[in-house]
Amino acid sequence: MNFDAITARYQPIALSLFRFITGLLLFQYGIAKIFKFPVLPYFANIPPLITAAGTLELILGALLLLGLFTRLVAFILSGEMALAYFIGHIFKGAEPVFLPLLNGGTAAILFCFACLYLATAGGGPISLDAILRKKS
Repeated sequence: MNFDAITARYQPIALSLFRFITGLLLFQYGIAKIFKFPVLPYFANIPPLITAAGTLELILGALLLLGLFTRLVAFILSGEMALAYFIGHIFKGAEPVFLPLLNGGTAAILFCFACLYLATAGGGPISLDAILRKKS
């Protein structure tokens, strides 16, 4: 048995699941930043830039969850996550800290590249994009 052949059959479903979970995780950050739920101490008094990021994560995370406009939404979110890393994590203190383990930017990097992948791969077969494509 060829393991690659067996697992490759499930790649389209795994892509849809990956898109859904990525969208869900970004959506939860948006809810926490905008609606302050759940109550997290580091989102207590957030500046306007973080509120804007939360709005993007809430709205675009929901679109990613649904798989609607997946490539464009994922591309925008990838850029937002790159900005989050370079603005919000590297320059936290007086001197720049580039190591994600020390600056708390691991999630931002993972989201950046997850969304970059989704921007190139699309939403998968279980998405509103796929349904709309079939209707036209």
